[in-house]
Amino acid sequence: MRRMFSVWVLTLVVGIAVCAGEQSAIAADEYDYDLVHSSVGFKARHLGISWIHGRFNDVSGKFSLDRQQPSKSTFKLTIKADSVDTANKARDEHLRQPDYFDTKQYPTIEFKSTSTKVIEGGYEVTGDFTMHGTTQKVTIVLMGGKEHDFKGTKRVAFSTELALKRSDYGFDKRAIGPIGDKALIFIDCEGVRK
Repeated sequence: MRRMFSVWVLTLVVGIAVCAGEQSAIAADEYDYDLVHSSVGFKARHLGISWIHGRFNDVSGKFSLDRQQPSKSTFKLTIKADSVDTANKARDEHLRQPDYFDTKQYPTIEFKSTSTKVIEGGYEVTGDFTMHGTTQKVTIVLMGGKEHDFKGTKRVAFSTELALKRSDYGFDKRAIGPIGDKALIFIDCEGVRK
């Protein structure tokens, strides 16, 4: 009888552990970056008197939202550097050259989160930002995160703005004069899952 009780208790404990593991495994919702409803734009000063605006047209990414343990949520974004678009073909080709993005040697710009914290209205996310072959740790504030079900597809969106210095990422300092060192980045990201 005691042995039977022990087996029953062990079975119960294992069952609870398995269920807990399954709940943990399915707790995070995985979203894919929706290029059609998202954008990555930027602006930089020209001669200190005006702004040059642009965007990147080829972006992909994934993010995982763990509603039960938000600190386990993760974010990843990959930008194809040669998709830079400032609405000027000659300037865009120049931006792909070695004195700017050097897209042949450094084809992607990437962000990968290392820690996530819930804040009012969104998340504070710290991660590694890699551009022009240099990686720096940055912290961004992602506002949003509420899920919306549209025609059977679940969507969630975030937006953020951040300022980066090109000199922190090994850009040619001789090219920083006409176009200012600091660039402002604007990200509006919508993710989808079935």
